[in-house]
Amino acid sequence: MGSPKVVGSVKSVKGQIAEVQIESKGLPSLLEVLTCPKDPDVKLEVFYQSEDIASCLILSNPNNLYRGMLLAGSGSQFNILISPSILGRVINLFGEAQDGKQTLSANDPSSIYSKTPPLSTVKGTGEILETGIKAIDFLTPFLKGGRIGFIGGAGVGKTILMTELIHNITTRAGGKQGISVFAGVGERIREGQELYQRMVELKAMDKIVMVLGQMNENAAVRFRVALAAVTIAEYFRDKQKQDVLFFLDNMFRFVQAGNEVATLLSTIPSEQAYQATMQTEVSNLEDRLVSTENGSITSIQAVYVPSDEITDAGVNTIMSFLDSAVVLSRSIAQMGLYPPVDINQSSSSTLSKTLIGEDHFLVLTRFQELLERYSKLSHIVAIVGESELSAEDRILFTRVKKVINYLTQPFFVTETQTGRKGVYVPKGSTIPDITDILSGKLDNIPPEKFLYIGTVKDIK
Repeated sequence: MGSPKVVGSVKSVKGQIAEVQIESKGLPSLLEVLTCPKDPDVKLEVFYQSEDIASCLILSNPNNLYRGMLLAGSGSQFNILISPSILGRVINLFGEAQDGKQTLSANDPSSIYSKTPPLSTVKGTGEILETGIKAIDFLTPFLKGGRIGFIGGAGVGKTILMTELIHNITTRAGGKQGISVFAGVGERIREGQELYQRMVELKAMDKIVMVLGQMNENAAVRFRVALAAVTIAEYFRDKQKQDVLFFLDNMFRFVQAGNEVATLLSTIPSEQAYQATMQTEVSNLEDRLVSTENGSITSIQAVYVPSDEITDAGVNTIMSFLDSAVVLSRSIAQMGLYPPVDINQSSSSTLSKTLIGEDHFLVLTRFQELLERYSKLSHIVAIVGESELSAEDRILFTRVKKVINYLTQPFFVTETQTGRKGVYVPKGSTIPDITDILSGKLDNIPPEKFLYIGTVKDIK
């Protein structure tokens, strides 16, 4: 790292960028933090330098800076203080409490730019993580230690699905799932507040750390909050030897914050006006979310799709790192089917007999075959009606429709809005139910009876 003897002064401030005139012989290192000896709250991060001018990102309040302010190098990158005492707390990028409780006494400084663990220590679990959400457990099973994305446009339920997942895993695991780390990156302040209150009500907050850098923060802070949260997850994995659930809402806002920073620095944009460094920035974060011999990190990320355009370069970059992609469709949501999972676009790398079991694999394969035929028949039904189908096609169409309806589910986190009591459905019930529907054992029950139930036993 750079020498602490590096000294300079503020030359100019432009928005979130400060130019620093270096007045000592030694130059600061890239990513080194510069502070003011008279005001330790001032934090500038060296982004790049040219001869004796360093361009720095302002991580603290820019209103505290003035031309000529004396600065000194810290000799280190940006660190976040971590200890087991941060469990149950809401903090910001600087490790400061945001929940109105006593000041934190964390004392283990860790650089937010830690490297990916060596390949020799990375270890897969080969274990499926049950979520209690039928559509996910059946269509896109989650691998413990994997990277999962909830992908969709505005208002289709990404945050609700993520909150339901936190609820199901945290409240039903009995402490066996280890620690949860939630990173709020560039999202609404209200969402962070609601999630915190919900976890307190469920008495689940004592196993969760929330790190928030939401839409009111500047781009440099929002960009680094995700890295700080990953560092906390690594601490509990490596030093506490725990299994960690890592939630990031929203991964697209992380990319967007990086784009804002690149624009502020006047760098030349790349594809679709995204920063040229986007692939590197995303991989530097995603590659740290791995399981080692010490413990696992299972990451669940909400991914906003701008203008519902799933071919967006930023979305595609994120999706290339995911093991499971749960795509949420606006058209399905408009039909009143929740969660609005797009069965055709969602995917998972876990769909093999060895991972999900033979029974699950066979019924899922059978459903996917019938779904292709169902999609073609849907166009005919939309024009001439279901009664015009052949007897065989009508049976196929009805059975697939029943499965689609069966995969809807009342959520615990939306009980007050929908009036439906939330249900947790174990995978051991979901697979036999769908097998019975497709085999014709439930042909006497109309499709609408399968909407918003737990298991088939709930049908009266």
